[in-house]
Amino acid sequence: MNDCIFCSIANRQIPAELIVETDTLVAFHDLNPQAPQHVLLIPKKHIATLDGAGDEDRAVLGDLLLAAAEIARRLGFAEAGYRTVINCNQNGGQSVYHLHVHVLGGRALEWPPG
Repeated sequence: MNDCIFCSIANRQIPAELIVETDTLVAFHDLNPQAPQHVLLIPKKHIATLDGAGDEDRAVLGDLLLAAAEIARRLGFAEAGYRTVINCNQNGGQSVYHLHVHVLGGRALEWPPG
């Protein structure tokens, strides 16, 4: 996807300070953090939405969630607690149409989220 900002980050066309990079994903701090710790994890493969993921994406979806937990541990907020969020489509709050997982921590998070 030529016009996808997250594809450009994953392909190193746009610089980002990566926290984690594997064969299937990259993770970096969100530029508009909603918590003291706010990390985005994106698959290197362009998948527009969670709803658009298929059976062939099972492994990368698992990789994203396991990496989210590892990042929370590595950044020191796993024990206190954190939230993972995947927004899907317009009413779900998705603003970039490249599947991504938000990992939020560093403060008490309210429920319902809004």
